[in-house]
Amino acid sequence: MVIQVLAIVLALGLLMFFAYRGFPVIVFAPIFTLLAVVISGVALMPSYTEVYMLNAANYVKNFFPIFLLGAIFGKMMELSGAASSIAQTIVKALGSKRAMLAVVLACSVLTYGGVSLFVVAFAVYPFAVAIFREADIPKRLIPGTIALGAFTYTMDALPGTPQIQNIIPTTYFGTDAYAAPLVGIAGALIVFIGGLWWLERRRKQAAANGEGYGTGHKNEPEVLENAKYPNIWISVLPLLLVLVFNFLLSRTSMSVTNWYSSSLLETFNIANVKTVSSSWALIIALCIGVVAAGCINIRQVKGKMAAGLTAAAMGSLLAIFNTASEVGFGNVVKTLPGFKSIQEWIMNISDHPLISEALSVNILAGVTGSASGGLSIALEVMGKSYLSMAQTLGISPEMLHRIASMASGGMDTLPHNGAVITLLAITGLTHKQSYKDIFAITCLKTIAVFTLAIVLSIF
Repeated sequence: MVIQVLAIVLALGLLMFFAYRGFPVIVFAPIFTLLAVVISGVALMPSYTEVYMLNAANYVKNFFPIFLLGAIFGKMMELSGAASSIAQTIVKALGSKRAMLAVVLACSVLTYGGVSLFVVAFAVYPFAVAIFREADIPKRLIPGTIALGAFTYTMDALPGTPQIQNIIPTTYFGTDAYAAPLVGIAGALIVFIGGLWWLERRRKQAAANGEGYGTGHKNEPEVLENAKYPNIWISVLPLLLVLVFNFLLSRTSMSVTNWYSSSLLETFNIANVKTVSSSWALIIALCIGVVAAGCINIRQVKGKMAAGLTAAAMGSLLAIFNTASEVGFGNVVKTLPGFKSIQEWIMNISDHPLISEALSVNILAGVTGSASGGLSIALEVMGKSYLSMAQTLGISPEMLHRIASMASGGMDTLPHNGAVITLLAITGLTHKQSYKDIFAITCLKTIAVFTLAIVLSIF
């Protein structure tokens, strides 16, 4: 049994190492999956075609529309100038005296409105540079500031956020994007206040040491002071439409759960409409948002539409197939003999489903370097067990949803995380210069979710 457990640990370690080195997960996830299968003495080809590929394909079937539409929506917001308009307005309104708060809020508004994390980083970075330079704040603090606004509470804590990390649990627990709103808001406040405290502390330390914005930086953007962007109220309209329609189609009489009869759904093998209704609601909301964003500046968008849609489609394909590869990996691992010992170890750390769930999701998100990947693996493997334990203890599935979603945004941002690597590349900075602040935000996110899980387990 020791060898079989080591086979899984070795496969996970190699996947993490190669991902950190920049090798494609799509290629190496199946290789290390099959390595664990061979060492464990399990049938090789059936494990690949009937477990790995089947579950990877099922993940693509469930979530590809959201990945694709989310990428297109973000691209339309970028091409129309709406994303830049929102960022510029917030930054100018708060001014250089509140430079960090301005950047965090700009990122938060865009991310909570459904714009992808990568588009947010590109859109906000030029304005962050301008305001940090004006306030003479070290440029090395920009990545941590953007990470706080885009990679944390608006991604997985605030109720209704259309980011994929908040949608994945709905498939396993029959919940919707607004699950456990008070818990989510409490977690968001902990991260928001704690994160700003940390960043402000770092700013004051730099000022005391006489460190300013600095010179000789890479990837310094040219900010056009007189650039004309769409009106701010028109620019935020697509974001509001996504949020409003997502809510209307999830929690009102307009809910998609009421659109079709049970007999009709049975012909499509849908036993419980709640497992798909959140995805349906978000798909429709994003379609409305895409049309609205494209109409903001039709002339400008029209000339760049072909290239923009191609870039969005390619980006969404890479993102979902990376995650699907990790999901396939997780589903093969759970069939291996050694996994039972690992599962028992995780479960035995705490007999409370919220704490155990937070632990398993955090570990797997950290190992894979992906919030959505770690979350999907954990829930595929242990979601039913957590749901059964919660029902026995009288815990709402909504609590499981919110804790799982927030836990995925804990240790996911380790150095090999794709979003972290991309953010540093955009800003022209290195891990050595800026990762310390991103890691502090990562630790804060993790502490917040475990604090909530422990408090909820007591009460």
